[in-house]
Amino acid sequence: MLHFRRRVVPIGVLSAALVLAGVSLILQRTPSVAGPPVSSVPNTVPATSGAPLPTGPTPMASRAVPGFLDNVSAFSAPVTPGQIRIAAAPFEVRYDFDGGVGRPISDLTGRHELRPLGQNGGALRLVPQGSGLAVAYPDRCTLPRERDCPRAILEGLRDDSLNPGRRALRYGASIRMTHADLADGANVLQKGYSVGGTSQYKLQVDHRQGHPSCVVAGPRTGIYRAEPWLNVADGNWHDLECRRTPERLITVVDGVPRAWVPIPSQLSIANAEPLRIGGKGPAPGNDQFAGAIDDVFIAIGS
Repeated sequence: MLHFRRRVVPIGVLSAALVLAGVSLILQRTPSVAGPPVSSVPNTVPATSGAPLPTGPTPMASRAVPGFLDNVSAFSAPVTPGQIRIAAAPFEVRYDFDGGVGRPISDLTGRHELRPLGQNGGALRLVPQGSGLAVAYPDRCTLPRERDCPRAILEGLRDDSLNPGRRALRYGASIRMTHADLADGANVLQKGYSVGGTSQYKLQVDHRQGHPSCVVAGPRTGIYRAEPWLNVADGNWHDLECRRTPERLITVVDGVPRAWVPIPSQLSIANAEPLRIGGKGPAPGNDQFAGAIDDVFIAIGS
């Protein structure tokens, strides 16, 4: 009878041999990772190919950063004294707020800067909207005393190029509000005041019905408001525009004229006040806006 001798191999030695064999097989099939790192940006060309490297910012570098805006001050800057002038030629400013929190809030030309102002902890945020950003304002305050409420706006410096005089004028913004954002007064944008012998143009969403309205006022011609019976505080984005012609003030909602009032052709708008977005100032009783604002524009003489 034949006897077979069984050769015993320790378990530890056998496991080590199997691991070494597996590593060797992986190394044979895995390409080398030595050399320059692989770019995570699509459509870039390696430097060794002889083709020029892209010089523009990468998608990550050019992406605007949302977040809170640092409040510059709790109070408006003093108005620069001097003779009040009007725009000498057709003029336009537009703000899309897409620069992110790392850049000043300026119009699309990089000028006409706006400063965030806030009181009682009121702050502004840049929030995603479509492919860009919008400005989100403090939630509607429910405190018993209005003077204790958080308030925040955007405000420029004196800029007489935004005075239309008697010229044709268009101004507006895109807004998003809910019913909870409504109050007796919610100013979207304004320049000047309607009382005190000065002049003004303003866009607002007033009353609990969520009606948008356009307002113009002259020092000796009274106050005129075009208000459609239309609720825009439905949680959706709406494009609001005010058009001043020689004889009419028209409120346009989502591209459709919705209301108009006659105005005197001699009504002239010129004041030393800055452009304000989201309220008539940071102080109590400022007709604070609640919700989000985007794509603010003013076009004079066009």
